[in-house]
Amino acid sequence: MAGEPTRRAADAANGHGPGSRLRIRTVEIRPDAVVLIDQRVLPHEEKYVRCATWQELAQRIVDMTVRGAPALGVAAAGALALAARQAAAVGADLPAVRDALEEAAAGLAATRPTAVNISWAIGEMRKVWQQTSTPEAAEPQALAAALFTRAQQIHDDDIERCLRIGAHGAGLLKSGDTILTHCNAGALATAGYGTALGVVRAAFARYEHIDVLVDETRPWLQGARLTAWELQVEGIPYRLITDSMAGHYIARGDVQAILVGADRIAANGDAANKIGTYTLSVLAKEHTVPFYVAAPLSTVDRSHMTGATIPIEERAQDEVTSFAGVPTAPPGARAGNPAFDVTPAANITAIVTEVGVLRAPYGDALRAACQQGTCIS
Repeated sequence: MAGEPTRRAADAANGHGPGSRLRIRTVEIRPDAVVLIDQRVLPHEEKYVRCATWQELAQRIVDMTVRGAPALGVAAAGALALAARQAAAVGADLPAVRDALEEAAAGLAATRPTAVNISWAIGEMRKVWQQTSTPEAAEPQALAAALFTRAQQIHDDDIERCLRIGAHGAGLLKSGDTILTHCNAGALATAGYGTALGVVRAAFARYEHIDVLVDETRPWLQGARLTAWELQVEGIPYRLITDSMAGHYIARGDVQAILVGADRIAANGDAANKIGTYTLSVLAKEHTVPFYVAAPLSTVDRSHMTGATIPIEERAQDEVTSFAGVPTAPPGARAGNPAFDVTPAANITAIVTEVGVLRAPYGDALRAACQQGTCIS
């Protein structure tokens, strides 16, 4: 599988042996397909879905087979490699292949508007197909091969970034801490290892005595279904709570840190993440609990000066009025279903990235960090 040497190196570097450590394979990029773990059926079934066209993969992004900002970026890169292969296979010339790639890019960008990593990955792949002075620009098959190679690099680079995020973030915690998480920002949300859960993994490897409070995260229950499953696979102690219990545990002093991921970070440090994140940040501020955002620099979008202009995806009402096809509200009930909210930078204690831990003022910190990594400007 693509990235396997990287994963073995990650295990060794973090004191993890073979077996359960890093065994979760979220996205696999193959020459003729992208294979995804189906996150809709976890934790009851570990099932994999094979996508042979970019259109199939775009639909899998929409229906939440794959989710999590970094994983979506990796999946989008794999989808564009498939688009080039599709066009080259039917004998399209180079201009036609590039037209097909632009069509695929537009289709992929429309799937999940809040997660900026999709646009970031499209930009990285576009650099390859827009080149005109390289051997890859000479003929369609060579371009398709070059895009496949770049997609694999994006996959493996994501794992390396998450490992660095974990190493930097672990230093913010100490033995005996209880950490509250929201949604799923683990291996399932990335190419492997995770952002916020990457910090938890690194801290557990370092301290051993770490406990995690996992909130369910309605309406998709990514905490209950995905984060709890990942922690169980890793052998990391956790307790599952409903979203409405978080304030109780925070007020009692039972939470030493809150760790979340991000789907887009504005230039000033405002962070869009799964709906309910803002509420936790307010509770954290009220009770002086550190509130950390862990995300790669590919999540930073400096074209948005503040979080007020970040697009917020509104999903179908039936995700709120029912669960797993079973109605939970009266027939005809109306519902709101914003998938994300925005946490203001003032509520964030630190942003953990692959280049280090960033502190306020975030405008300056992110500007400097983006000179070391890849952000959207």
